[in-house]
Amino acid sequence: MWEIRLLARYLEGEPFEIVLEHSRHVADLALEVAGHLSLPEDERLFIAEAALLHDIGVCQVSAPSLGLHGPHPYIMHGVLGRAILELEGYPLHALVCERHTGVGLTCEDIVRQGLPLPHREMCPQSLSEQIICFADLFYSKKQGHLGERKSVAQVRKKLLTFGADKVAVFDHWLVKFTE
Repeated sequence: MWEIRLLARYLEGEPFEIVLEHSRHVADLALEVAGHLSLPEDERLFIAEAALLHDIGVCQVSAPSLGLHGPHPYIMHGVLGRAILELEGYPLHALVCERHTGVGLTCEDIVRQGLPLPHREMCPQSLSEQIICFADLFYSKKQGHLGERKSVAQVRKKLLTFGADKVAVFDHWLVKFTE
């Protein structure tokens, strides 16, 4: 699969294994949602590819627990991933990278929290972006817990630390993607 080979060009060793396993769990859940929604095969293929690549930007961040010692803070992995995938010629996959943090980051979120990110909207817009973002909320990259799917209550609790509006987005997706 080309997307795994591309991921392996940017990550190696244990960080590659962690990101790949995490991304496979995200892809599996995203494809489960896509199946539930009866999305066409071409959209399912894009979802599978983009889900496997959504965290490629971690190759340039500092996350010692993942064996990553890059120069940038972790919060930047989405924009870094977008830059990588745009250079590689995958502009739609690149947008998934940038827009998958939490339930998305608004320009207001970025400014209010003083995040080291460009001042622009980074919220998932397409259905595919929303599905991948949703699926990513259920899995962490914490070693020993990669395959553990978080409960809805756990996801809500974490999102609540960023505001009730973030939980509302998740709850909307929950209804949209699971009922």
